[in-house]
Amino acid sequence: MRKFYIYFFLAMATLLSGADINWAKDFNSGIEAAKKVNKPVLFVSSRHSCKYCVILDETTFKDKRVIEELNKNFVSIISYSDENDYMPQELWQPGTPAIWFLNPSSVPMYQPIMGAMGADDFLKALAIVKENFNKPKEKQ
Repeated sequence: MRKFYIYFFLAMATLLSGADINWAKDFNSGIEAAKKVNKPVLFVSSRHSCKYCVILDETTFKDKRVIEELNKNFVSIISYSDENDYMPQELWQPGTPAIWFLNPSSVPMYQPIMGAMGADDFLKALAIVKENFNKPKEKQ
């Protein structure tokens, strides 16, 4: 019985430490998911060989607070140009990473954030996006 608890504890620790951002399979499926759940979209244009893309991925996107916020309140999509992932032409930027916040119809809410940013600043940006996304729309 003691072995069972040890294995159970190790399995749970592995599962919990392996938490990751729930990235959409691709751009189009991410947009469809955002429409269904009515959440804003985080879209990141990235490259594996980009120094700042790697920094963003290995620091900010590994932060437990960032992972929790993104998985709860956003649909997250990442597109790697060096893998020829699909990206709408209107979201193309000459540098990477380009961090976009889109509405569920894939329309940009703001200009992109270019480059890596720390988890605390990223969380502040997420809070602003979420607040603006959830504001009641004015009647026209």
